[in-house]
Amino acid sequence: MRSSLARFIEIRRALPLLAAVLLIAALLIPVWEITLTAPQYPGDPMIIELYVYPHLSGDFVEIQGLNKYAGFYFPDPVYVEPNYDVHEKAIDTPEWVLGPVVYLLLALTGIFVSLAPTVRKLKMGLMAQFAGTTSVFLGMFVLIQYRLYQAGHTLDPDAPLRGIEGFTPPLLGSYEVANISGFAWFGPGGYMTIAAIGLLAIAYLARDTEATVLDLPALLRTIPETIRERVTHRRQRGDHHDDRPNGTEDREDHA
Repeated sequence: MRSSLARFIEIRRALPLLAAVLLIAALLIPVWEITLTAPQYPGDPMIIELYVYPHLSGDFVEIQGLNKYAGFYFPDPVYVEPNYDVHEKAIDTPEWVLGPVVYLLLALTGIFVSLAPTVRKLKMGLMAQFAGTTSVFLGMFVLIQYRLYQAGHTLDPDAPLRGIEGFTPPLLGSYEVANISGFAWFGPGGYMTIAAIGLLAIAYLARDTEATVLDLPALLRTIPETIRERVTHRRQRGDHHDDRPNGTEDREDHA
């Protein structure tokens, strides 16, 4: 039995703590980036960086001016004043202000789970945290994609460029609008968020072992072999099933 302090080097306790640190740190840097190129702005592509809270960085002033040609505006967070000008026809995204709250709550959950007094409660906490965190971020992904769809299908009819059909900018991937090309992808904070989810997944998979973080490299090396053994075992079971005496399958089919 390890001491109370030594228990925190166990994979199932240490990784949720590390995931909490990553989630908190992700609040300080951009989680999402969009790169735009257009003939009006020759040279290097323009980049806009978005944070968990209503804040933009990069070339957002130039991009905001470019978007006005198509009648596509940055969203209005409603309850707070962002660091960019909000157009009166911009869509409302009041949920944006909840981003830091979500990240902090998930981080606190990781700390709470790591402090579980018993192994049984720890296992239950790991399962609930991994399922809950995955569900929360999946829900956020869907909601943001819906807001992008909404913004792309409520273009300002009085914009200088006429005849642009509604479009849906992808949360991740490339798109084109008129002569503007865009590419959206994770920012540094987005990668940290993915890493946090990955750590929670590993902690959940290691919930039945007292292995420490020092054992983690060795355990990770065994994953391919474990998968290979399971696949081989299933194939052998299938071959054994096919080797039944003639007529057995027919009798079962007619049973």
